Amino acid sequence: MKIQYVSIEWVHRTWPLAEPYIADALSHSKGEYTVENAKSLVTQGQWILIVAVDEENTVHGAATMYFFNRPDNRVAFITAMGGRLVSSEDTFEQLKAYAASMGATAIEGTARESTARLWSRYGFEEKYRIVGVKL
Repeated sequence: MKIQYVSIEWVHRTWPLAEPYIADALSHSKGEYTVENAKSLVTQGQWILIVAVDEENTVHGAATMYFFNRPDNRVAFITAMGGRLVSSEDTFEQLKAYAASMGATAIEGTARESTARLWSRYGFEEKYRIVGVKL
């Protein structure tokens, strides 16, 4: 499996292939983002789209991500990830290499408990537990 960044020029052609994976991931987001929100943010260039493809360039997973700076780190923040994007050490190493190539010094993302357990095998540790209430 190969991890590929989708340049903004190719987002509209690639989105229909990636959308089911993003929709599945966002179905667990408790209403923070819809798949339409994600598409809008990706097509405007505020988020980026990454896909996992096989040798025939068939998409088997997708993720959205954005970058931001803290005083001591540049963070690649995963906003949605579905399918087989990070399904092995190799694909995770590719994701880390891409994030580093964009200047990131850390990767973060929100995750439900089962995903947090899965990602712990790649060195992720729980940093925060986010709670909220609507007013």
